[in-house]
Amino acid sequence: MSTNDPVQVFRVEAQELLDQIEQSLLDLERCPANKDLVAQVFRAMHTLKGSGAMFGFDALAEFAHHCESAFDRVRKGEVPVTPELIAAVLATEDHLRALAESRDVAKGEDKHLLAALDKAMTGASSRTAPAPDPERTWLITFRLVRDALVNGTRPLPLLDELRALGDCKITPITEDIPPLETLNPADCYLGWKIVLKTRHPKSAIEDVFIFVADDASLSIEGVDPGLVSIVSPPPAPEAAPALPIPANGKPANAPAETKTATGETVRVPAERLDELMNRVGELVIAQSRLKQVCATLSDVNLQSVAEEIERLASELRDSMMSVRMVPISQLFGRFRRLIHDLARETGKAIEFHTSGETTELDKTVIERLADPLIHLIRNAADHGLECPAERGTAGKPEIGHVTLSARQAGAEVIITVSDDGRGIDVERVRAKAEKNGLVAPGAVLSENEILQFLFQPGFSTAEKVTSISGRGVGMDVVKRTIEGLRGTIDMTTTSGKGSQVALRIPLTLAIIDGLLVRVGQGRYVIPLSSVEECVELSTEQDLRSQGRCFLTLRDQLVPFIRLRELFATATQPDRYQKIVVVSTGSDRVGLVVDQILGDHQTVIKPLSRFHAGIETFSGATILGDGGVALILDVPHLVAAGQQQEERLRAAV
Repeated sequence: MSTNDPVQVFRVEAQELLDQIEQSLLDLERCPANKDLVAQVFRAMHTLKGSGAMFGFDALAEFAHHCESAFDRVRKGEVPVTPELIAAVLATEDHLRALAESRDVAKGEDKHLLAALDKAMTGASSRTAPAPDPERTWLITFRLVRDALVNGTRPLPLLDELRALGDCKITPITEDIPPLETLNPADCYLGWKIVLKTRHPKSAIEDVFIFVADDASLSIEGVDPGLVSIVSPPPAPEAAPALPIPANGKPANAPAETKTATGETVRVPAERLDELMNRVGELVIAQSRLKQVCATLSDVNLQSVAEEIERLASELRDSMMSVRMVPISQLFGRFRRLIHDLARETGKAIEFHTSGETTELDKTVIERLADPLIHLIRNAADHGLECPAERGTAGKPEIGHVTLSARQAGAEVIITVSDDGRGIDVERVRAKAEKNGLVAPGAVLSENEILQFLFQPGFSTAEKVTSISGRGVGMDVVKRTIEGLRGTIDMTTTSGKGSQVALRIPLTLAIIDGLLVRVGQGRYVIPLSSVEECVELSTEQDLRSQGRCFLTLRDQLVPFIRLRELFATATQPDRYQKIVVVSTGSDRVGLVVDQILGDHQTVIKPLSRFHAGIETFSGATILGDGGVALILDVPHLVAAGQQQEERLRAAV
């Protein structure tokens, strides 16, 4: 996206306005008497209409005008807020999104949506019909500043809005138009005098000029129709006289320059942030090479410069990472509308709760989390929550609850989707897995391992397929996406009380802190967020553990995997091997390596498409000496080690 394209800027701002309208409507459904929320929706519609007309989105401006006029009746108390009205306005909001993205949307949909909106308004207004306001006559005079046209202000749409309020007579004020030879076509010399008869209040007239009030001279007065002609227009706002410009380029007697707070935020295309992040990654690699070169030399001055560059590179990396981090509330806000639509479609009463919205994640991670969370929330609403009658029989309140929460734990963010529904029938899941040949009958599995079968492609225990879920094609998408983010999934369930799905996601996918280790002649990086501790494994301990693969740490048995055997290095182990204890969800596993080389700032480079199928590695990085180290994917590595151990046992 280029911010130099004004149309694209409008589209971004239009989506923000539509997000604001959607959130206000959803809040209004819970608090229908809140006049501030009604005003927010009306003003956002008004802004969207004006901006659309300014940037040539005439279809959007026209459709938004109808929606604004309808909601104006709500603002004036003529129509109450009802669930049907909220649903109708949300449907028009979806159409406005489409109009903002494309100017070629078919107009047939407009009539259908406006008819539904009119029906909702008529049904709501029949419940309360306040007496109409008396008709009044207003005299409106306004003049724009001279450079208003250059700044994008268009007076004709303002006059059209006044005509829509009632009987309107407009007279231009032409007395300030200069002779043709001195006329500047970019300046606005006209003023307008309008006599308006309307039942709308004065506030409705003021809203027409809400965006030009600071750049215009405006007067709105209630008058007797017979005395309109004696009212004089206000004087035109005068521009400051031009100051002579001397040779130094600054006007004489010009006021001192002052700093303003208008540039607090800057909209930057995402592609530029990605490009800058790549440059920071290259700098980190170059700094690592410089550090290694300095280690082989005895030049104190060079060492000092290298340390300073290392400090600056580290600070730049942290600053760049913070720029890429965005609050997860941007993601959570999308699901309120999803729950609203699911409640209407399923006929269930659902309350949606969120917590931890200020938790921050890399923007790339947030973009890829949307689809998995949609699948999880749909499943929670459709399969997890019971219908009101069933909940009443079970002694539960009729309203079901779906909770979406986030919290940071070290270098990870844990996102949890939970419900208070019926829970998951673990035995039924196991029976379906055995039937599909996913597990041998009688195999000993933990509850979490059984629940992981739900993420297999095509796996579903639903008795019937609905338009929401039940085909078994959503949960495997969740698993693939989360694993692609180097994350893990944990599930817990309690019969009759609900279920919980926890997604453990790394904070960023660009640069991570890693532990550099050696296995045979190869070097590997273990993400430091997974590392719990490191212990030594002597040759004697290694021989004693042959065939057992367990180590006792503080009275707890920890299984371990010999990476030398898993990677088939065909080399003799070092005399004193090391065990790196890593965590995978709630489990702890040891990885036996030959040597721990130290911590390493790891710039993640994706593997080529020829190596994309190797699941034990999540990427690669370039070391200071120019060599390449593979980054271990801990969950897949542990799974591969367990499979190898099962094959060895079967062979014995």
